[in-house]
Order: sequence, then structure tokens, then C-alpha cells
Amino acid sequence: MGIRLIKISVVYFVIGVLIGLGMSMTHSFVLTPVHVHINLLGWTALTLAGIIYHLFPQAAATKWAKVHFWLHNIGLPLMMIGLIFVVYGHEAFVPLTAFGGVLVVLGVISFAIAVLQRVRASSSS
Repeated sequence: MGIRLIKISVVYFVIGVLIGLGMSMTHSFVLTPVHVHINLLGWTALTLAGIIYHLFPQAAATKWAKVHFWLHNIGLPLMMIGLIFVVYGHEAFVPLTAFGGVLVVLGVISFAIAVLQRVRASSSS
């Protein structure tokens, strides 16, 4: 689970950097919210979650980790696709953006449950 999340986070990182490059080349920064969210929720958050799951495989082995993986990786693309349309003035995509955001939040809550239930200090001190 940890390695899978780290690999997926790199894909989000490439997408985020490409959006940033495109904005800087065109001097149009309308996609800044998409760029920021992909880098924060895709690259940074999933990298850190992947590292935590790798260091604490007992957390990665839970149903909560699987729920986190799927909700985060379904919700984030939906939220970002919706947000692209919203920032270009298509208000009809607000519900898609919100729905994707709710899935990500539920995924993060699942991650928190996995960590809080299964991550413990080592008994060898």
C-alpha cells in the first residue's frame, strides 16, 4: 500500500508541475487552485501517507487503508476536473467538485482511523 501510494503521488506531482509550467508559459494563472490542490493533496499528502503506511505496515493492512486509497484516488481527480470547469466559469460543475472533495475528506478520515488504531511506538527501547 505504501509503495503504491508513493508511486501514484509521483504521477500527481508530474501533473501539478506540468500545470504550473503551462501557467507560467502562458502567463495565465487561472488554474492555480488546481495546481495547488494536486500538489498538496496528490503529491504531498499521498507521499506522506505512503511513507507512513510503509513504516507501519500494520496500518496499511487495514480495511481503512484500502478505503483511504480508493476514496482519495477517486475523489481527487473528480474534484480537480470539476474545479477546472468551475474556475473557467462553469458553475454547473460545483457539485462534482464538492462531491470529489467529500470523497477526499472521507478518505483522509479513513487514513486517520488506520493510523490512530494501528500505529504504535516500538516496544524495543
